[in-house]
Amino acid sequence: MSDDCLFCKIVAGEIPSKKVYEDDFCLAFDDIEPEAPVHTLIVPKQHFNDLQDNVPAEVLGRLLATVPEVAKLKGVYESGYRCVINIGPDSAQTVQHLHVHILGGVRMGRFTFEGSARQA
Repeated sequence: MSDDCLFCKIVAGEIPSKKVYEDDFCLAFDDIEPEAPVHTLIVPKQHFNDLQDNVPAEVLGRLLATVPEVAKLKGVYESGYRCVINIGPDSAQTVQHLHVHILGGVRMGRFTFEGSARQA
């Protein structure tokens, strides 16, 4: 646990969250600033800054194996959803704790980039 990490504090129960799923390895909770009707985050309980932080394969496997379970709980398993893992400032990662975004509940178009001259 990192003392100054927002998600570590949520995992520890120091900061409230709308919990969706929890097991020994990870916690899923709804994003407080959703970008889709369904916007849930899955975080490992152990602190890693991002995918480049020597994350053990077992942790990554459990984290990704949780995605379909959370999609079922949030009602987007059948209709489809998007999974996103941001890494670094250019990706818009705002919390330095590895997490997966599950976005759904709306038909999504192709991904575009803010300020990009090229359209998808």
